[in-house]
Amino acid sequence: MEPTKVLFVTSECVPFIKTGGLADVAGALPKYFDKTRYDVRVIMPKYTCIPDKYRNQMKFLYSFTTGFHFKDQYVGVFQLEMNGVTYYFLDSEYYFSGSWPYDTILNDLEKFCFFCHAVLSTIRTLGFKPDILHCHDWQAGMVPVYLNSYFQGDLFYHGIKTVMTIHNLRFKGEYDVPTVMDRTGLSSYYFSSDKLELNRNGSLLKGGLVYSDYITTVSPSYKEEIKTGFYGEGLDGLMRARSNSLYGILNGIDYETYDPEKDPSIPFNFKPSNLVKGKEENKLALQRELGLPEDKNAFVIGLVSRLTDQKGIDLITCVFEEILKMHVQFIVLGTGESRYEYFFRGAQAMHPDQVRAEIYYSEALSRRIYAGTDAFLMPSMFEPCGLSQLLALRYGSAPIVRETGGLKDTVHPYNEYEGTGNGFSFTNYNAHDMLNVIRYAEQTFRRHKKEWHAILRRGMEEDFSWNRSAREYEKLYDALIADREEEKKRLQSAMARDISYEAPRKAEEKPVEEKNAVKKTGGRKKKDSGK
Repeated sequence: MEPTKVLFVTSECVPFIKTGGLADVAGALPKYFDKTRYDVRVIMPKYTCIPDKYRNQMKFLYSFTTGFHFKDQYVGVFQLEMNGVTYYFLDSEYYFSGSWPYDTILNDLEKFCFFCHAVLSTIRTLGFKPDILHCHDWQAGMVPVYLNSYFQGDLFYHGIKTVMTIHNLRFKGEYDVPTVMDRTGLSSYYFSSDKLELNRNGSLLKGGLVYSDYITTVSPSYKEEIKTGFYGEGLDGLMRARSNSLYGILNGIDYETYDPEKDPSIPFNFKPSNLVKGKEENKLALQRELGLPEDKNAFVIGLVSRLTDQKGIDLITCVFEEILKMHVQFIVLGTGESRYEYFFRGAQAMHPDQVRAEIYYSEALSRRIYAGTDAFLMPSMFEPCGLSQLLALRYGSAPIVRETGGLKDTVHPYNEYEGTGNGFSFTNYNAHDMLNVIRYAEQTFRRHKKEWHAILRRGMEEDFSWNRSAREYEKLYDALIADREEEKKRLQSAMARDISYEAPRKAEEKPVEEKNAVKKTGGRKKKDSGK
């Protein structure tokens, strides 16, 4: 039996290009499928900003032109194999040049409409016909729409199933209807409230959610949250309507890439059995690196994040001075809104022995922060899944989170009476609720060392690898293929009924020649002369 063929359609993928968690999913998940049963490949734009060390490894396959936006557009198809996964790259310098994969929303609308159109054109001649197109976020949202519009008349595309994964419902690929109609090339038929229209605008993500066979989100709790008005971003009605086709599958992390026992980015490698020494050595090394006082008794809190309101940064700024009244050090790594960048820079200037604001991003430093901090703060307003808390657990840093989305699914609050839990959490989006939980964590760290180390050890020993997630996606793919086979059977049964219904009718009808002969003889048959 041939393996099920799956093609991930994504705008970014590690290690080639990354701006967020989507790239981690697209880069890591395909490696974890059972390769005897699933052939999972990835297709993405060939951006000119992909590092040359990867671009130089790409093999040119072929090129063609496709009609898009009133002109013929060049599409080059390149291939690269890495870690047992085949990656395809679609080349168009007209759309994919520049120093960054994304531009203004107006330019990106046309860019990713072209990308979706080019993906469907490419698989026609690729020699790899996917059973399932797995589309990620709004940039791939037009694939299910085009599959049900422009490409519907070609028998080659019949039977191809689609999955649409929401990584963050806030980003919908949205603009006014005339502009989206122009960029997509679709008629006004597609811009009604049951299709691409959203709040009098057009939304590429909504199109993908309407026309895909299955929808997934990146955590079970987020799946339920987006059915509500607060989290649904105007799409909660659609999510409720499609609840029978909506699944929540928790993201994972690559345990081979993120391994504190082997990670070359951290000064002292460690595992659960030598957790206490490993954490202490990495803490002191981190303090030295960042110029903080070397104090193993300080409660060191880490924050690696985009500095935006979604991440709950306003809660932190609200009670930051009260946090610093404890015996703590606070380390921030990330960029974002200027008001938050200025705040943390100012806090460092005012409290140089307690605060470090690293307003940039470094993958290597982030790992040293996970390994060297006692606790990791993540008070998000909403969090579809979150990878940072998984990395903190992996590197022995106790997460302090708000109970939302994937944070609720992965961080289990410490219960001092039962001796359970891998971190700390609070429910309401409230600064003082967060402050109280930070105080509780700090007191546990200071007064109950044995229990504290047990919390960290439980977190390190949990399995949040992609292995578990891949098994869930395999079940989803199997269900889609079963649906397709059932549709085939229903179609064949209907055709058989039509044939069996037509046959008696045809038998009852007299041939035209016989009718004419009867008319000529006045309804009497000619006698056989015997000659």
